Amino acid sequence: MKNFAIIGVGGFVAPRHLKAIADTGNRMIAAYDKSDSVGIIDSYFPDASFFTEMELFDRHCSKLKNTYQQLDMVAVCTPNYLHDSHTRYALRLGTDVICEKPLVLNPWNVDGLAQVEKETGHRIYNILQLRLHPTVIALKNEIEHGDPDKIYDVDLTYITSRGYWYYASWKGDVHKSGGIATNIGIHFYDMLSYVFGPVEDNIVHVATHDRVAGFLRLKRARVRYFLSINSETLPAEVAQQGQRTYRSITVGNEQLEFSQGFTDLHTESYKKILAGEGFGLDEVRSCIQTVYDIRNATPVGLKGDYHPLAKQPTVKHPFGW
Repeated sequence: MKNFAIIGVGGFVAPRHLKAIADTGNRMIAAYDKSDSVGIIDSYFPDASFFTEMELFDRHCSKLKNTYQQLDMVAVCTPNYLHDSHTRYALRLGTDVICEKPLVLNPWNVDGLAQVEKETGHRIYNILQLRLHPTVIALKNEIEHGDPDKIYDVDLTYITSRGYWYYASWKGDVHKSGGIATNIGIHFYDMLSYVFGPVEDNIVHVATHDRVAGFLRLKRARVRYFLSINSETLPAEVAQQGQRTYRSITVGNEQLEFSQGFTDLHTESYKKILAGEGFGLDEVRSCIQTVYDIRNATPVGLKGDYHPLAKQPTVKHPFGW
């Protein structure tokens, strides 16, 4: 049984980490969040210590050293722009780290974390859960054992509707979230390069506050993608059914089945990490570079091979920005 702490336990993704810690037979000793809306802790670890001030959390965790509650691992579930600093903190506290995606916002930050790993002797593990999805595992196996010269045509569409709150939160600030591609798409970009090989060309057609569309040439695939948080971009048949999320990945004429298998991927990620099979810094470099390049690209407009949904008219920022 390992002792865990969570930094950012009040966040959206934290309950998946709480469940994963419990499901793998471990325990959470302490947690921090600046918000105190953390009643979810009672469902898993009601005896865990909780702090709303980082200084007090640090003091508590430091005092646990050389006791039976000494921390083994820290899970980082804070806003994207804080992952780097909180991961560094946990390494220097003397623990391994499980960090939510994106690990960092900039490629050079990966090199910085590698140096801290070397200094402390502790490891960083990334949540790249789509690599563990049965559909992705089957697809990767098919590609690896198929025609080695075949180049696949892939369309990725991911629309997850968000309300006006999104723009008032850190997620709506590109400097804190990394923008649409980073915030909602990084695990898809990771999955694509994991299956089809490294990115060889990265073209952005459209990039606004609520969507991004572009083209990726991978070693074994040509990928058109469209990501959006605007419900008005949903396909008509999906919107008519009252759905606010639409996820579609096609390879050639085949639709990949993603409707099942997402529920327990964090638990599966934890199992892999605890078995010494987690994804480290080398595995995360590619997707960090991809979303960084997308964020800093100049959109070329509707030229070349673009995703059909990229033609939809853009809309004004809800706050007038």
